[in-house]
Amino acid sequence: MNKLLGGQIGLEDFIFAHLKGSVKTIQVFKGEPALGLTITDNGAGYAFIKRIKEGSIIDKLGDQIKVGDHIEKINDQDLIGSRHFEVAKMLKDIPVGTTFTLKLVEPTREGFLNIGARNSKQVQKSVANGKQTMRMKSGKVEKRDEFVDLAVAKINSLLETFMGIHDSDLAQTIWELGRDYQNPHEFIEAIANSEISDFGFGEDFVFDLWGAISDARDGRLMALNNQ
Repeated sequence: MNKLLGGQIGLEDFIFAHLKGSVKTIQVFKGEPALGLTITDNGAGYAFIKRIKEGSIIDKLGDQIKVGDHIEKINDQDLIGSRHFEVAKMLKDIPVGTTFTLKLVEPTREGFLNIGARNSKQVQKSVANGKQTMRMKSGKVEKRDEFVDLAVAKINSLLETFMGIHDSDLAQTIWELGRDYQNPHEFIEAIANSEISDFGFGEDFVFDLWGAISDARDGRLMALNNQ
């Protein structure tokens, strides 16, 4: 069991199967703010690379960094016990024009070959090419309103301008913080009292986030998407 990095697994949960493989240390030159990473975590103190954006800094490193890699350290800072948004902030805070080191634990790729939805007729493709998502759903597909997906996507694009990486889980958290409020001042207070307050979002950026939330909730994003 000490070879398996994982959190809780339930029939209705997303499954993160990460059989520990080789440890690797990669030097990355941050030539621009956006690294092209989407990061998630398993809720048990392990942050993983969920997706790599095509053409990004990380993508250009080839097979050195892959989807499913556990991010163990940034430079000499141990990340065990860190949430995905804490790792995202550390990467954001690295100055452009500097080189930093990632210590990664690559999963055993064979561990992904036969993972798919229960009773599914089609098995999920392997992530052996290192560029696909490793997050899969067991059991029935989770139902989500389209406007929620549009809101999360819009928030994610705003986060990329602010942080240099995508973070779908953080975007979802921001949506959930703001969806029930009727004015931006309540939203600002909710962020200030939440676990993501350490990001230090500026007031202008928070208003941009609020705009995405209200546009999605009121159907404006849906209307634009259908044009």
